Amino acid sequence: MKTPVLRVFGLIVLLVFLNGPDPLNGQAKWPAPKTADGQPDLQGIWTNATLTPLERPASMKDKAFLTEEEAAAIEKRTAENRAATDKMGPLASGSYNRAWYDDGTKVLATRQTSLVVDPPDGRVPVKPTAEARRDDYAARNDDSYEFMSPWDRCITRGVPGSMFPAGYNNAYQIIQTPGYVTIHYEMIHDARIIPLDNRPRSARMQTWMGEPRGRWDGDTLVVETTNYHNKGWITTSAASGRIKGIPHSDKLRVTERFKRVSKDVITYSATIEDPEIYTRPWTISFPLTADPDYRIFEYACHEGNYALQNILSGARATEKQKK
Repeated sequence: MKTPVLRVFGLIVLLVFLNGPDPLNGQAKWPAPKTADGQPDLQGIWTNATLTPLERPASMKDKAFLTEEEAAAIEKRTAENRAATDKMGPLASGSYNRAWYDDGTKVLATRQTSLVVDPPDGRVPVKPTAEARRDDYAARNDDSYEFMSPWDRCITRGVPGSMFPAGYNNAYQIIQTPGYVTIHYEMIHDARIIPLDNRPRSARMQTWMGEPRGRWDGDTLVVETTNYHNKGWITTSAASGRIKGIPHSDKLRVTERFKRVSKDVITYSATIEDPEIYTRPWTISFPLTADPDYRIFEYACHEGNYALQNILSGARATEKQKK
C-alpha cells in the first residue's frame, strides 16, 4: 500500500513546483515581462550548476526534500572534501585542478533531494535491457568510436541531456524572435531553434536532438520534441551517475516546460517517455538562475580533442603487447 501513497505525493510535489507560488521564496506568482511581440520574456543567460544529484541517493530513500540543516551540511562537507583533494594534487583529483570545474557549491534552493521529481522515489525507471546496453558500451569503450559518448565525439549532449547539469559549462542563453525561441548551450555550442507556429513535423527526418515544436500555455513555454533517431544517449555526463550511457530509441518523446517565476529564476521541467527504454515516463525538474555577468566562450571541441585518437591508439598498442 506504500507505493500509491508515494506516487500521489510525488505528483503533488511536481504540480506545486510547476504551477504554484515561486518555489524559491514562497511569493505569489510573478507577472512575467513581455517581449516586443507580446510573449513572456525568457531571454538572458541562465545557469544550473548544483550539488543536487540526478537521482535520489539510496541513503535518502523516501525523503523528497532536505532540511535547511541537512543542505548546509552537504555544502560544507563538499567544500571541505574539495579543499582536501586540491591539496593532494592532480593525481588525487583526476584532473589538473578544480579551477576548470563549475559543478556548483550549493544544493538546489528548493532543497529537493534529486533532480528527478517523478517517480516519487527520485529514481529513473530504466529497463534492464537498457542497462545491459549501457554496460556493454562501457566495456567496449576503447574498441571503437561507435561505443563512445556522443559528447566525447563532439556531436551533442542531446535533448534533454543538454539541459542536465554537468561538471562545467552549465550556461544557457535564451533568445526570442517572432515565431521562434533559440537556446544556445554553452557545452558543445549547440544552438537549438524551436519554432512556435505549430508547423507539421517531418515524416522522414530523424536527428540527434529531435524535432521540437513549441507553444505557449499561459506564461509557460511548452516544447514537445520527437523524431529522434536511435543513436543517442539520454545523458552523457558522469554527473548523471548510473543514467550516463542509457540509450534512447526513435520512440523518445520529451516534453519540456519553461516558466519564469521571478526576475532571476526560470523553473524548468522535462518529462521523458520512451517505452523501449523505461517502464514508465519520468520527470526531471530544477530552477535555472539568471547570471547576466556570465560570459559564454566558444566551445572548440574538435579543434583540441585528441582524446578519441589517443584512447583508440592506446588500446590498439595494448592489444599488440598482449599478443
